[in-house]
Amino acid sequence: MPKSMKQDDKLPAIAMAGPYGAVKEQVSGRYAQEMAARGFLTLAFDPSFTGESAGQPRNTTSPDINTEDFSAAVDFLSNHENVTEGQIGILGICGWGGFALNAAAMDPRIKATVTSTMYDMSRNIANGYFDNGKDAAELRANRLESRKKISAQRTQDYKNGTYQMAGGVPTEVTEDMPQFVKDYHDFYQTKRGYHPRSFGSTTGATLSSVLDFMNMPLLSYSSEIETPVLMIHGEKAHSRYYSEDAFKRLTGSNKELYIVPGAVHTDLYDRMDIIPFDKIEAFFRANLR
Repeated sequence: MPKSMKQDDKLPAIAMAGPYGAVKEQVSGRYAQEMAARGFLTLAFDPSFTGESAGQPRNTTSPDINTEDFSAAVDFLSNHENVTEGQIGILGICGWGGFALNAAAMDPRIKATVTSTMYDMSRNIANGYFDNGKDAAELRANRLESRKKISAQRTQDYKNGTYQMAGGVPTEVTEDMPQFVKDYHDFYQTKRGYHPRSFGSTTGATLSSVLDFMNMPLLSYSSEIETPVLMIHGEKAHSRYYSEDAFKRLTGSNKELYIVPGAVHTDLYDRMDIIPFDKIEAFFRANLR
């Protein structure tokens, strides 16, 4: 809440989460703090099964449940005494940008949506990185191989009473690693962003849970989003194509793709001088009213 807020004040509200694999202390809490300082009531939450939220097995991820997490946040804010009725937006960072678009397509109570450095996790898990132009038959064969491997692991998980983890961001980097992997390491595995409750910093998600993403494309109904959308991405981000391709699916005149000059993917996690908060504030002020 803004420091200047009085007990009976009513304000527009924003629910936010992300990145994929992160907890609220790493990124979304920074966004929430800044937007509260700019006059909004904000809620940064840990996704179901992660951080300080409930759910077993720990660090399970789901395209369905994680989309529902945004609607659950809207449930809470819609009944909060200090939230102005009908003035609720959401903000999704990294993989949570895809969940945000899915939630905006599903839930008309969401009046405005911002995505920052967006990943389409269903596309990423199904096809891997940089799939534009790749051979369709090869992608299909790779998906089938992944399904066989993960399904076999489910059998072992049940037998053993444990869950194989997919693995988090590498704890060490080598020269031959892609630059974006090194960028992830510099955030998740250093004092800059490491957090023991983050599966990005530690174990990764439960391997069996990522299987759902292959068959449930998050952006199937994104063309039906009727409310305003602002998509933000870094000019030099390896993931920029996710936002550009997702933006092409959006319809209507109240959609914008904003490219931050010179920024890489992780710059929009915590570089407070690079994240375009003035742009985000102006967008929510114009559309949460």
